[in-house]
This record gives sequence, structure tokens and C-alpha cells, in this order.
Amino acid sequence: MAKVTVISDDLFGVVVRPLLTERSTIQKDKYNQYAFEVARTADKGSIKRAVSALFKVDVVAVRTMVVPGKFRRYGKGGALRSDWKKAIVTIGKGQKIEIAEQTA
Repeated sequence: MAKVTVISDDLFGVVVRPLLTERSTIQKDKYNQYAFEVARTADKGSIKRAVSALFKVDVVAVRTMVVPGKFRRYGKGGALRSDWKKAIVTIGKGQKIEIAEQTA
């Protein structure tokens, strides 16, 4: 019997976007880790399920952190940007997530 993977709509709301920075590129090459911006309400289990289902990889570990928002100037005043959650996902050896690389 074939294994059927069910992708529900809430998995698409967990992972907001991949983070393509110099640091995340080094982590990808050296440690097989990928960085994502995730929903503030997402926990490690839901992040693991979402990445596994969306990218068809085996997730070994998930580390999360809340990044505080920065103060930004707008005209004479300013505002504080919202806090956001970041997840570092380690995937199995020999696996890869195809994310479009940025070109300068």
C-alpha cells in the first residue's frame, strides 16, 4: 500500500519564508542547516512537520528564537517593527532543500 502524505492548509501558514543570508548560506554548506522565518505561534513540532511535508526531507532538529523588532525612523518620528520568530532546521545527511539562491 502506498504511503500518502496529507498536506493541510495550516502547514503553509507555519513557514513564512526562507532566510537567505550570508550566515544561513554558511550554515547550509557546513552543517546542513536551513533558516526560516516562521509564524510566532508555531512550535518546534509543527515546524518539523511543515518542513518535512513541504520539502520532502527528514528533519533531525529544530531550534527556534524570537528576534526582537527594531526601531525604524519614519519622517520626524519612528516606530518599532514587530518581533518575529526564526527557526534553524537541521535536515538529514545527504539531503538538500532546493531554495532559489540570490544573485547580486
